[in-house]
Amino acid sequence: MKVCNLSFGKIVVLNKNLAEVIVNEGVHFNEAMVDEYHNFLLSNLSKPFALLVNKKHSYSYAFEAQKQISSLSGIQAIAVVVFTSASLMATKTLMNVNRTETSNIKIFQDRDKALLWLIEEINS
Repeated sequence: MKVCNLSFGKIVVLNKNLAEVIVNEGVHFNEAMVDEYHNFLLSNLSKPFALLVNKKHSYSYAFEAQKQISSLSGIQAIAVVVFTSASLMATKTLMNVNRTETSNIKIFQDRDKALLWLIEEINS
């Protein structure tokens, strides 16, 4: 397991095909951060890969960043763990903006269940 601090938060590489993303409290995710995020994933994971987005903090997205965030080729599945109704609503909004790229994304309220689903998706 490798923990990498980036400008917007941290990414924990759980294995060669799986990473957990934790964005810091109050971040306004912009296009430059999306580029940093995508470059990190492509440099540190093997395709296809899965992502666990841990929404334990509150943050927002610039509209252009919303459109680009899940457009990276190589993402096989995304599990989003939400802890509040606000993070659930924000995640659903982001999914609606990216309908074509979010065909294999699921929302969970339990991190362990999210990880199990991602492992099943990677192995299928």
